Formats: sequence, C-alpha cells, structure tokens
Amino acid sequence: MTTESPGPAQESVRSLLPSAARVFVAGHRGLVGSALVRRLTAAGHEVITRDRALLDLRDAERTGAFLREARPDAVVLAAARVGGIMANDTFPVQFLEDNLRIQLSVVAGAHAAGARRLLFLGSSCIYPRHAPQPIPESALLTGPLEPTNEAYALAKIAGVVQTRSYRRQYGVPYISAMPTNLYGPGDNFDLETSHVLPALIRRFHEARRDGAPTVTLWGSGRPRREFLHVDDLAAACLLLLERYDGEEPVNIGCGEDLSIRELADTVSEVTGYHGTVAWDVSKPDGTPRKLLDTTRLAALGFEPRIPLREGIAGTYAWWLEQSAARS
Repeated sequence: MTTESPGPAQESVRSLLPSAARVFVAGHRGLVGSALVRRLTAAGHEVITRDRALLDLRDAERTGAFLREARPDAVVLAAARVGGIMANDTFPVQFLEDNLRIQLSVVAGAHAAGARRLLFLGSSCIYPRHAPQPIPESALLTGPLEPTNEAYALAKIAGVVQTRSYRRQYGVPYISAMPTNLYGPGDNFDLETSHVLPALIRRFHEARRDGAPTVTLWGSGRPRREFLHVDDLAAACLLLLERYDGEEPVNIGCGEDLSIRELADTVSEVTGYHGTVAWDVSKPDGTPRKLLDTTRLAALGFEPRIPLREGIAGTYAWWLEQSAARS
C-alpha cells in the first residue's frame, strides 16, 4: 500500500527536504545504509557516500572536513557498530565507544557544514527492558535497560539526546527515529555477530545442506520480536525527512510481532529444513518482548508493504546469490 497524500500542513513540512537534495548517507554499505541509498536515488536525490577505508567516522576532524567539503543538504546517520546478543555481551566497550564517537563526529560535523536536515537512526533497544507493550516513544528513560545490550542502548540514547539538543540550542530541524528489528538484502550473516533472523537463515540452510537432524537455538524461543524489511524502513526514513519536524523520536515498525519460536518455524519452512529444533535454555533470551507503538509514524501516512514470509524468502535468495558469487 502506498502512503497517503499529504494535507496542507504536511506539504509545508515536506519542504524541509528539497527536491534533488544532496544527501550524505553515513554507513551506506550496511543493511540500512544500502537500502537508504536505493530509496533516495529512486526518489531523485543525489546521494553522497564515503567508504570506510577513506573515512573513519569515529575521527571527528576528518569527518568534519569531509562534510564541509561535501556540503550536503541533509545527512542520514545510519552508520553504527551493530550486532546480536553475543556480540553486544562480548564487546560492550566497542559498542559504547565506537557508536558515541561516530555520532559525535557526524552530527557536529553536519551542523558545522550547514546541513539543513539530519536524521539520526537509533534502535528499539533504547527502551526499558520492561517497557509497556506496544512501546510508545514516551517510554524512553523510564526504566532499566536490557543488560545484554546496555552499552549499545546507552550510546543510541546519547544520540537521541544529542539530536534533540542541537534542535533546542541551534534551532535546526534535526530528527531521530527508532527502527525495530530489521532484515533484508545487505544483512550480516556472520554467526558470531549477526542478529537473530539472518543467523536463523544461515543455521537452517547449513543444517539442511549437511543433513543435520537437529538445530539447537539459544534461549527458550518465547521472547517476541517485531521485524521490518529494510526497504520499508528506507521508505519510512524518506517520509520522515520530507514531513516530520519534532524533537521527539519516531518509532519505525510494522506493528506486529511473533515469538522467536514462530520465527524459527517460518525460517525452517522457507529454507526447506525438515529436522527438529532444540532450545538451549541455559542461554539468555534477552528482552521478553519488543513491539513498537507506531501511531506517530502511521499518522504521517506510512504503512509497511513487505510481508514477513515474503521478505524472509527474498532475503534468503539474496544471501544464496551472494554466497554463490563469492565461491
């Protein structure tokens, strides 16, 4: 379903992102960044990127110099150090410090370079472990965080506050958004650092390939999660750049969740695995449930277009193509 036509009030907000704007996408090779590049290019904007080998976004001086030279109209901060429960729990220092450095460099550099718009992308993990469900944006900083990703969550919370502070102190229309769990082409399938959905795809694919009778997964399978295809996320980001100008973050999700056990069943069907699934309850489950309240985004006319099973099948096909090309 396409987004609704904006009313008169929305038309005035849309002017915040000029047509054919120059947009710097920080983190353009990642899952989110690559989807943003596709969406922004299709919408007629000029996308500016810089490879990590040429620019370390943790380096504030070099990042600022690059942005002053590039002079983007808008910046989307999709660059981050990301990973699943194991990676977050093993490397909390890097998840905290790398993300803080990236955010400080890019946001400050964008403002110094005169960027008129900035979208900071956080994560649904910024919300308390036992937040009300669905989670409204107002739940931020109302309770303890999930311990296994506390360092990453605190870095992202700092990014939300940084973005809001630039609005208040300098009057710039910078905004932030909190995506739910994302997946799609460009995802990370490394079993040591990946999120749950690509990890499940790879585990079940390899089990089918090897004829393994059982796949053992972490936890109980009871936690519930919401999943959004990254192309739907990119569409929502463009909509926010065009229409939203507020200091409160905006949740980006699909409004539906399922248990990890149900997700595993779906992935096993898509990959053609017919063995059994065992659950290692000695491993952590993480937050019991994370479902975002997307009322604020829906009011702008957004609806996701890609059903979960269809999106998983497409992501699996993409990964198989990439794996074949590398072999």
